Amino acid sequence: MGDLPAIPLLDLTRYDDALKADVARAVASVFETGRFVMGASVERFEEALAAAIGVRHAIGVSSGTDALLVALMALDVGPGDEVITSPFTFFASAGVVARLHARPVFVDIDPASFNIDPARLEDAVTSRTRAIQPVHLYGHPADMDGVAAVAAPRGIPVLEDACQAIGAAWKGRPLGALGTLAAFSFYPTKNLGAAGDAGAVTTDDAALAERIRELRIHGGVRQYHHERVGGNFRIDALQAAVLHAKLPRLAAWNERRRAIARRYGELLEKPAGEGRLVLPGEAPGARRVFHQYVVRVPDRDRVKERLAADGVGSAVFYPLPLHLQECFADLGYREGSFPEAEKAAREVLALPIFPELSDGEVERVAAALTRALR
Repeated sequence: MGDLPAIPLLDLTRYDDALKADVARAVASVFETGRFVMGASVERFEEALAAAIGVRHAIGVSSGTDALLVALMALDVGPGDEVITSPFTFFASAGVVARLHARPVFVDIDPASFNIDPARLEDAVTSRTRAIQPVHLYGHPADMDGVAAVAAPRGIPVLEDACQAIGAAWKGRPLGALGTLAAFSFYPTKNLGAAGDAGAVTTDDAALAERIRELRIHGGVRQYHHERVGGNFRIDALQAAVLHAKLPRLAAWNERRRAIARRYGELLEKPAGEGRLVLPGEAPGARRVFHQYVVRVPDRDRVKERLAADGVGSAVFYPLPLHLQECFADLGYREGSFPEAEKAAREVLALPIFPELSDGEVERVAAALTRALR
């Protein structure tokens, strides 16, 4: 790449001065009140998030992982229960199920969307199925109609794992408003990122919302009185203030991600047409927000090395499906159990995509990938 600077997969330092000032004011306001746990900053963010998602309740929690965990706790998932989810996702999607001494039951993915394949879902349902947890991976909505067709007639709650998909929509409805509950992550790398760990649960069910509010404060709403065993899942007031300052910019940031994705599609049309890679698509009815821009390439590791030598960052999300992870060996799955997830793990490669990425950098990434594919 000559003397040109390297292009990172993600750069969290490229915030404009106006945003820096807004965040600084939000943080300062928390220090002025001295209320660092719960309080008005948390309430303001929760109200704004609920309005943005289009639900009655948004409950801020300590991370996306804890959002999934406390949502399952609110559904009374426990020993002997089963939760159906994807084997091709971040570890937390199944890890929280195991932490409750329930069993993760995996269903293979649709190769186009990387999300759980509803056509395979019904065969995984048993009398012990306590919840279905579709993952909206990389910011692309899962087929929520297909999930509902299996879950609704059986009265099975649906927990949307929307940790990578804030702002995405399915048939015009925002993700996070389609299931019984939904979990969001605000890890700094997400489309809406905090200055540390943070998450939220959304729901229209008032009883579940109240239960989550109790569970996030050790299972009680009155100090030192505990109706159930919960945990310390509270969102920090400082993180809530940062997120509240950033939330009004989310729609524009997501539009910029979509514009970058369209440009990649134009620039990579030729090698894609020649069968050297597969570009990410968008299913009918889906509006994706490109938390990651993930291509599929047969010789992925070699291509990744060539990109690095050309000064272009990339990453693999995820190199080993969950059913093949050592910690889940007792579930009885083996190589070949979920061939689409396994194939995806061998081929996926994430390219740089974040709102501050310049048009010139997008062109350089596409040129470098085209060279790497030769």
